[in-house]
Amino acid sequence: MWKRQPGETISLIATAEVRTEIRSGRAHRERKLAICSGSLPLAPEDRAELLAVLAEDSDGDVADQAAHKLLTISHEAFVAALERPDADPRLFSYCATEIASKPSIADALAKNRSCPRDLVARAAGHLTSAGIQSLLDDLDGLSMSSALPEALAGSIHATPEQMELIAELSKGLPEENQVREAVKAAEPVSVRRQSLIQKISNMTVVERIQLAIKGPREARTSLIRDSNKIIQRAVLQSPRLTETDVESFASMTNLSADILRIIAANRGFMKNYVIVRNLTNNPKMPLDISLRLLLRLTPTDLKNLTVNKNVPETLRSMAVKLFRQRMVSQHDEA
Repeated sequence: MWKRQPGETISLIATAEVRTEIRSGRAHRERKLAICSGSLPLAPEDRAELLAVLAEDSDGDVADQAAHKLLTISHEAFVAALERPDADPRLFSYCATEIASKPSIADALAKNRSCPRDLVARAAGHLTSAGIQSLLDDLDGLSMSSALPEALAGSIHATPEQMELIAELSKGLPEENQVREAVKAAEPVSVRRQSLIQKISNMTVVERIQLAIKGPREARTSLIRDSNKIIQRAVLQSPRLTETDVESFASMTNLSADILRIIAANRGFMKNYVIVRNLTNNPKMPLDISLRLLLRLTPTDLKNLTVNKNVPETLRSMAVKLFRQRMVSQHDEA
């Protein structure tokens, strides 16, 4: 990170003003040249962003100087600049086009949800598995680009599970100029015009993702059972998802173990006792997780689990042992 030099003072207010002036194109030529020359004190991430903006300036001299100065900026400064939610679009473009191969640049582009997904596609070959995962955690954005899933399909850094999800996303992916129509078709208003099951059966992968994220509860309840894992994940990423939805999902015996793992890994969901109880009683729940959740059950629910013939014998035996321990402990305390 940037360290202030002796005697050098940088006002955050002044820096914000400079950033606003440069990004809006209102700055005087002298200020632009001061940024290019380095005579105007700025934090490295601010300098990186503003030089990327000035490299596209209408003044050829300013643009040339900015482009030359950009070559001296560390990739750490670019990463810091890319991490900001309000990073300038011209910074995204420069990083994706010119320095995507530098360490952490591609991942930083992928993690910033303000970065156009088609720009991320340009840098897809340099993404690590962590960067790819950040894209899979934003299926709304990922599904809006037909170029990105195709670019990710050739990644050498994706895990087997990520490659499987990418392949499922690519099934029936529409052309780029059809994506907006797919999103529009997935809106809840359209769903009401015909039976939900009928409509979903005729949807593309992108349409189902958009419906899972933006549609009504009835759509989420149906799509969580979709055979395509990426559709199931999209349901869990919906901003309209409620705890009541997840309570219901946690008890569904026809969901995959992968989806149940995702629910169990979400700290927000695990604050809800009903979800914990339903997961523990779900026969599809991976044993390593259900054994851990066992400790959180109330005595009554623990006792009920001891006679649940649908769960694995190991889990039932541990429930019996834990229930007896608690009974002995309560007796001793009494």
